[in-house]
Amino acid sequence: MEQPSRSRVPRKPFDFPKAFRLLRSSDYRKVYDRGQRRNLNWLVVFLLRTDRPLSRVGLTVPRRLGPAVDRNRIKRKLREAVRMHIAELGPGWDLVLHPRAQALRLPMPEMEKTMSRFFRDCAKQAGSSRAE
Repeated sequence: MEQPSRSRVPRKPFDFPKAFRLLRSSDYRKVYDRGQRRNLNWLVVFLLRTDRPLSRVGLTVPRRLGPAVDRNRIKRKLREAVRMHIAELGPGWDLVLHPRAQALRLPMPEMEKTMSRFFRDCAKQAGSSRAE
């Protein structure tokens, strides 16, 4: 039986497989402890540069944002925005996305625009650091 390939971008145009997600608490802890923190208005992003051939993304939604229905809605919207733009991120990043209360009222196109812009900035930063 043939093993699925682990390419740098998802196989399907808008796939978001496990290989692109942070899954273990130790991975989250590493990003929090060793990484940087960026404030993006409605979102706090913790990011860590890695040598991995893939970038991985994790989500943390605090309970203070409201009941489970609201938190799950934010997670669904965030996952969708990440899924649509993960190819723009490029390899070598571990990110933890931590939304703020403004995310509850944020329209999906605005969320996607922010993710796209942030992922492109990370890709540029990775490209410039490799050129040095």
